[in-house]
Amino acid sequence: MSELSASELDKVRAILKREPNETEVGIFTVMWSEHCSYKSSRLHLKKLPTKSDRVLVGPGENAGIIDIGEGVDGKRWAIAFKIESHNHPSFIEPFQGAATGVGGILRDIFTMGARPIAVMDALRFGTLDDPINGERNKRIVEGVVSGISHYGNCFGVPTVGGECVFEPCYNGNPLVNVFALGIFRHDEIFFGRATGIGNPVIYVGAKTGRDGIHGASMASSEFTEDSMQKRPNVQVGDPFMEKLLLEACLEAMRTGAIVGIQDMGAAGLTCSTCEMGSRAETGIEFDLALVPQRETGMTPTEIMLSESQERMLLVAEAGRENEVFSVFKKWGLDAVTIGRVTNDGILRVKDHGVVVAEIPNRELADEAPLYDRPHNTAPYRPAPVEPPASFTSRADRDCNADLATLLGSGDLCSKSWIWQQYDYMVRTNTIAGPGGDAAIVRIKDTDTSVAMSLDGNGRYCALSPREGARLLVAECCRNLSTVGAMPVAATNNLNFGNPERPEIMAQLVEAIEGVGEACSFFDTPITGGNVSLYNETLGEAIWPTPVMGIVGLMKTAPPVTIPFKNEGRTVILLGGLGTCDETRFGGTQYVKSVLNTLWGLPPALDMDYEKRVQAAIRKIVVEGHAESAHDLSGGGLAVALAECSMGGSGMTGIGAAIEISSPLPADLALFHEAPSRILVSTAVPEVVERIARENNVEALRIGVTMKSRLRIDHNAVTRIDSPVDWFRGVFENALEGQLAPQHV
Repeated sequence: MSELSASELDKVRAILKREPNETEVGIFTVMWSEHCSYKSSRLHLKKLPTKSDRVLVGPGENAGIIDIGEGVDGKRWAIAFKIESHNHPSFIEPFQGAATGVGGILRDIFTMGARPIAVMDALRFGTLDDPINGERNKRIVEGVVSGISHYGNCFGVPTVGGECVFEPCYNGNPLVNVFALGIFRHDEIFFGRATGIGNPVIYVGAKTGRDGIHGASMASSEFTEDSMQKRPNVQVGDPFMEKLLLEACLEAMRTGAIVGIQDMGAAGLTCSTCEMGSRAETGIEFDLALVPQRETGMTPTEIMLSESQERMLLVAEAGRENEVFSVFKKWGLDAVTIGRVTNDGILRVKDHGVVVAEIPNRELADEAPLYDRPHNTAPYRPAPVEPPASFTSRADRDCNADLATLLGSGDLCSKSWIWQQYDYMVRTNTIAGPGGDAAIVRIKDTDTSVAMSLDGNGRYCALSPREGARLLVAECCRNLSTVGAMPVAATNNLNFGNPERPEIMAQLVEAIEGVGEACSFFDTPITGGNVSLYNETLGEAIWPTPVMGIVGLMKTAPPVTIPFKNEGRTVILLGGLGTCDETRFGGTQYVKSVLNTLWGLPPALDMDYEKRVQAAIRKIVVEGHAESAHDLSGGGLAVALAECSMGGSGMTGIGAAIEISSPLPADLALFHEAPSRILVSTAVPEVVERIARENNVEALRIGVTMKSRLRIDHNAVTRIDSPVDWFRGVFENALEGQLAPQHV
């Protein structure tokens, strides 16, 4: 457990003007933990843009909210969305850790009054072929994916997309970041505020047990050899009960009797009570003896710190309690008044009438220590800037074999083994699901659809946190633009190592500033998010891994997808061939998977050019000039062409005959990862070129689609030439093959 430091304990004494008792120390410990208070990052998070004309609720509430326009009923609609991490629990207990991560983010959404309609996940695991950790990593992958699918499928929310990456730095510390989005009208928005002096405070949902105690503190410390003993710190979820809780809460909200609502997430009852009181500048007084409990003999500290799942705290209008109780009785859930709102700003906790904790709400929730950690040093980077001397002669590369290696790599291969375990069509809103550049869900009762993209690249950020973070934002926005959506707002999950190490803190600061610069430029304010620090095991930190979730808006229409659709169509590379040198090539998937090394800097980004490319592709797609569209990212041009050629599983793919002329060597030209490039197949190339000219971006005709084969010529030399089915076999079967047990 992460304890209060000596200086923090002194601050507690100053606030209380006395010595704290055991329960109060426990309360301060969890609320001032890194996980709950962001004491190392708050100073720098203020640099992020958080406002726009669309933002209705920004950081500070359970989820951000943006306006999405008017519905057919004439009322204005909104979406709530957020991303959260459940990294440490998913290492200790992969199934429950991931499952309760899904449950927690869903409660963040419906506590705002929104009905969840989509989930996405960003996953990071250690490598599956690691001779020491490989079998354990496989078990973690299988457990995490099972946990996500179990909770989402049982709850009845579609898991519509995500990403999955494998790197050695995640061997002892996987990352499980879960994004959720919900919809509602403006008049259905609720807040986590304990308003109205004398109003009853009502506990609803599951009974409280000992699971999850000190979970927030566990998430605020590094892993050691004893971490597996923290299994009791991991919560246990029940998705069926959460479904009942969702329906009961939304129905109770519609009665008009509820004035405030908050989920019991990290720090459980402690966090929900003090945050609701702090936001409303009120106090809350309640008695632990009234809290429904499923275990006997629980101490006040255990009840206050329990993170048992599927629980909510409501504040109702005095005299209307029975309206709330009747709703929860209908759904078979506990609902009991445990206290009331007071006017003294104090969190007053009683146990059978005896006061066991008395703490000022605002100081507890909002006055946690704020640290300006030392970061005036170069961010830690795991590789040299210059390429190795051995990287000189590449004329004899077998690009066919190299492309197959990339398509079969853990990062780039098909993730259908994962998403086939998810129900991504439940509720019938999904227009584009897993496997595309962006997921799309329609908003019924409007003519609007919401596109979502989730992206991260720890390798880029390890080489340059600022440049890597800017590239993440650009790629998320490009993914949205490629399906025709206008990016409008973002949420982020910042996964880093120990902030007490200056070189790690420097990574965090650089990444935050990079995200801020790019989000400002692309007009995608941050509406909320999560910071996960101390992602280290035995002193080895993960790579800096910010994950961006960006949403975009579009008119509901049949989606433009990745695969080529017809023979004889012109293939255009919008944005041009891009530029790259050997230094910028060193962070690519090619260097990782084919050359098994790492060096250099991330690809160079011109944000102004990127924005123009995105404007061009949006117009091309929205006006119906693209039969297919796909952005270039990991693996560069050759991988993107292969992905466009493979179609869906079991289909005869439409490939292409491609010719490019470039001063770059073949391996750089085919596999570099310069941004701001999108492949388009079209029957009207002149129109696509005109729109590109209007936006002052390149549009190169590089070939024509053809049946069943992909051929790529570089400077009049054929470098890749293979049947599409052969590439598809490698691509589709790689992950399942890597997960299979190894028999010696």
